[in-house]
Amino acid sequence: MQGIWNKVLRVNLTQRTSRTEEIPANFYTNFIGGDGIAGKIMYDEVGADVKPLDPENRVIFAVGPFQGTGLPGDAKFCISTKSPLTETYANTMAGANWGPTFKRTGYDVLIVEGKADTPVYLWIHDEAAEIREARKFWGMDTYEVVEVLKEDVGERRASVLTIGPAGEKLVAMASVVADSHSFAGRCGVGAVIGAKNLKAVVVHGTKHPPIANPDRFEALRKELRQKTLKLGKGMRDYGTPDIEDYHSRGNIPIKYWAGVSFEEGAKNLGQPVYNEVLQGKAWPCLHCTVGCHRHIKVTEPEKYACEGVGPEYEAVALLGMTNLVSDLKAVAKANEYCNRLGIDVISAGATVGFAIECYERGLITKEDTNGMELRWGDGDLLIELVKQIGLREGFGAFFAEGNLEAARKIGKGTEEIVMQVRGLDFPGHDPRLSWSMAPNYATCTRGACHCKGLPGDVEFGLYTVPELGFPEKTEFFDAQGKTYLAVKCQDFSTLLNSLSLCMFMVNCGMTLTDILNSFNAITGLNWSIEQLIKVGERSFNLQRLINIRDGKGGEYDTLPKRVFEPATSGFRKGKTPPFDALMNEYYELRGWDKRTGIPKKEKLIELGISD
Repeated sequence: MQGIWNKVLRVNLTQRTSRTEEIPANFYTNFIGGDGIAGKIMYDEVGADVKPLDPENRVIFAVGPFQGTGLPGDAKFCISTKSPLTETYANTMAGANWGPTFKRTGYDVLIVEGKADTPVYLWIHDEAAEIREARKFWGMDTYEVVEVLKEDVGERRASVLTIGPAGEKLVAMASVVADSHSFAGRCGVGAVIGAKNLKAVVVHGTKHPPIANPDRFEALRKELRQKTLKLGKGMRDYGTPDIEDYHSRGNIPIKYWAGVSFEEGAKNLGQPVYNEVLQGKAWPCLHCTVGCHRHIKVTEPEKYACEGVGPEYEAVALLGMTNLVSDLKAVAKANEYCNRLGIDVISAGATVGFAIECYERGLITKEDTNGMELRWGDGDLLIELVKQIGLREGFGAFFAEGNLEAARKIGKGTEEIVMQVRGLDFPGHDPRLSWSMAPNYATCTRGACHCKGLPGDVEFGLYTVPELGFPEKTEFFDAQGKTYLAVKCQDFSTLLNSLSLCMFMVNCGMTLTDILNSFNAITGLNWSIEQLIKVGERSFNLQRLINIRDGKGGEYDTLPKRVFEPATSGFRKGKTPPFDALMNEYYELRGWDKRTGIPKKEKLIELGISD
């Protein structure tokens, strides 16, 4: 199989050693790379007895055959570990320049284990690895540390992947930031890296990965650049914060999922107001023709001044709409603190909303909040709480272990309020509208997730995969075909995360057939659609086995009580998903035991992972 180096860099921070390893060729043909191969390594090396912040936990950085080829969307890479929020398998994806740059160093995978006795960073360049002291960089935010690390290694073209103060302080929702530009946000991976005293991984490479059929691939690459450039114009112009359609149909987490409408927020936080107020412009990742990220600049009022990556859809939804904050500049400033401190915007926004609801209900008081009054719609409160959470200070420190753990400490029935699955906060897509999202959230191997399966956007008509039998049109509040959609979207997303390829390429015209043709040209294989999608199904099922081994199996395939409380007005009035029927069908389609949710032996044999 071409397109890979068949080289893994293993770094032991306790011993301050590194070595190059080869892994069996069938690892690649079974799992390809990225999320798939990282899940296999986690299954083999991290048992149920290992806690997320233990030195024995692994952090696995993995790419696939597409990285370093210049294919649109090849900037993606995967980080996998055991999450401090879910205590089971976690994966999170990011872009910017890091993935292709790491691939050009001559490695497919970086495995980090152990714990350094003092802060360090890794410098990886053309099959060489150094563990360098990072005490003088500890405490720097994710923006300011990038340039000083490039100076320290003496390479301006280097790519920097770093944690911020939140990761250093082991905040359970801590993220990882690539080149001050793209964010591996979910699951608290930054806290695991911080627990290892690892500040950053800096990479630079000059190698070009082998391509089996370079002429065929180059023709495909040019064709796909033109296709995605043409069909990606809307996203390039406006990015992801286009929320009016979602709002009109009740797909926005308003007032911590208890509200139905927030017209002021929908008007002020989305496009075209976004570009006008924040001076938003496209900021693409390496080789990207779409440019979904926004570069923004706010100069006044001074308290909201910021420049850099602007809030994307999830930030607008969770920081703004969830907390009834309609001031776009305040949301942008809160987003900047999330980025600089290194915390997930989804969990951060959800935490503020959860705290305000608890305060409104009298479950926490001013004595608990250190005198702060928690109010809906208060942009300055939003910013202050985000800062406190990221710095693990004041009242914000109470949420440092995540919302579910905070609810357990509060008691008084608050665990029923938290919108989460397996400890991971809901993203900004409502399963009460898109019923395919109900089994997707309930079973996703990393917790409630929109990136490992987003069938809701198929329901909205934002993308489709006809090669997998997706319907041309679906109806909201109709259960027919929704479970099939959830299953296939999970497999498809896991495949994309394994290749690794940005999902937005599919939104902008790249078909599964295009992906298959590119894969075959790079690898020299002659796979079919069925062989390729089987990798996604195999990897998803293996990660399910990790969930089960970690005690997070079928008994966690549930949704919060609020999901089954219908709206009293609006598009979703009187509607909730028929969850039990959807789950019964889901288990049947998956080939999992309907009582336990465990994959059946014959399914594991079919997937080639029965051992």
